[in-house]
Amino acid sequence: MNNSIFIFPGQGSQKVGMGKDFYDHSSIAKEMIEKASQRVSFDFTTLLFEENDRLDQTEFAQPAILLVSLIAHRLFVEQCKVVPKVVLGHSLGEFSALSAAGAMDYLDAVELVHQRGLLMKKACEGINAGMMALLGLDDASVENLTCKERELGKKVWAANYNGDGQIVIAGNRDDLISLEPLFKEAGAKKSVLLPMSVASHCPLLSSAQSKLEVYLDQWLKESFTTPIISNVTASEYQSKAEAKILLSQQLISPVKYKQSILHVESSTDAFIEFGGSVLKGLNKRITQKPTHSITDMKSLEEVLALL
Repeated sequence: MNNSIFIFPGQGSQKVGMGKDFYDHSSIAKEMIEKASQRVSFDFTTLLFEENDRLDQTEFAQPAILLVSLIAHRLFVEQCKVVPKVVLGHSLGEFSALSAAGAMDYLDAVELVHQRGLLMKKACEGINAGMMALLGLDDASVENLTCKERELGKKVWAANYNGDGQIVIAGNRDDLISLEPLFKEAGAKKSVLLPMSVASHCPLLSSAQSKLEVYLDQWLKESFTTPIISNVTASEYQSKAEAKILLSQQLISPVKYKQSILHVESSTDAFIEFGGSVLKGLNKRITQKPTHSITDMKSLEEVLALL
């Protein structure tokens, strides 16, 4: 466990009540939530702890997930000396990883991903964007099918490589739906249209790239304490110059999560997930190395006890 890699979940891991146990039992968590609320001018206690329709909206889900992840990480590192060789995250989680690696202050990260969500939302206005999960098809089959359909005018791309036989595609919602019979004919066991109003990690977000780079330039520090695995390349980077290019490219490129875990698994004894447990589920399909998720005070103590 002292040779662990830290991982951070992305959008889709949000749920009402996340972070509540931290808030109720930790003055550090309470202070972080209060300061974050002041920074972005909306109340995280309402967003996180009360039933609402904003938690599933991209511009609110992203800072909420990141904040809870960084609270879990802060509480963990306050009590132990584990220093990971690398850190990584799934999509949005790469920004949590950046903050954990000393690349930016957590409040800057909260505002950055709020703005990122707004940019993604604006880029997808009027284009009927959507995302779909496919189960049971290998990477090459999905890539070949989507490539052929783009040649026929469809707007569909592979967006998330989550594990063997589990890929998310993104693009025009009508095009995604129209291709369901084709995917099933090719051997897909299941296709699920996701409750998303944006098409992440595909060229439909290209208009957001230059604007995101402005925020990255403003808030990223020049160097980081820990290397980060890029979603775009599944390899390490550790500087502001690299981060600006890779995080801009991440908007329009597929998330190589499976490839990232395979790249680092030989150098670790275990993975520690901060703020959620979605990646623990994905990792079971990718690696035999254990994943320990920290989502509340009890799970925090359980992970600390393993050290």
